[in-house]
Amino acid sequence: MKTEQLMIHGLTIELTRKKIKNLHLRVYAPHGQIRMTAPLHVKEKEIKDVIHSRLEWIKTQQQKFANRPVMPHLEYQTGEYHYFQGQRYLLNVIYHPAAPKVQLQDSTIHLYAREGCDAAKRQQILEAWYRQQLQILIPEMITKWQPVIKVNVADWGVKQMKTRWGTCNIRDRRIWLALELAKKPLACLEYVVVHEMTHLLERYHNDRFYGFMTTFLADWRNIRLELNQQNVNQQILEE
Repeated sequence: MKTEQLMIHGLTIELTRKKIKNLHLRVYAPHGQIRMTAPLHVKEKEIKDVIHSRLEWIKTQQQKFANRPVMPHLEYQTGEYHYFQGQRYLLNVIYHPAAPKVQLQDSTIHLYAREGCDAAKRQQILEAWYRQQLQILIPEMITKWQPVIKVNVADWGVKQMKTRWGTCNIRDRRIWLALELAKKPLACLEYVVVHEMTHLLERYHNDRFYGFMTTFLADWRNIRLELNQQNVNQQILEE
């Protein structure tokens, strides 16, 4: 794998060459960075031609990122708003001498922590709760979709991801889902689960892959759009 930077039409392109079949072009949050992965044999002229043909699309995506509101810095303290399954909740921090926990009640997330617990620790408590919720939901979705997609997932996990909603290790038949998905609507979580499971049928984002997605989840494009529109810090726009 080899990574280099190119200047094309005044744009900085981070190019990575890999043993793959197709070119992939992505625009990343928060500043609209452009990254391309390309097969080892593709010449620079072909890369420039692709950038030229997608110039309007790139600038549109960069403008979308520029127009997104900046996420406030969170201190995980009473009065802040946090999201769960697409809904906004008021955070209420309660200090008590017992083990930390999180409880959801009406439109409020109650976070119980020990006295003196700092912002980093309060964040850990809330994220541990998010992880627990995903660990309940994801197995149910995998069980639901395995007979539909006709694949078997050997293992799965949840982890922090900065630039992806999910990944798939095809060799080990393992999928990973982003912790941030706990904040998104359930339909968005299901879309990412189906997306990663579909990679067990087709490695690449090509016509075959998108054909499978349409067969399995006919409304996937609208769901992906909803996921993109809700997202501020992660990249999900791609060609």
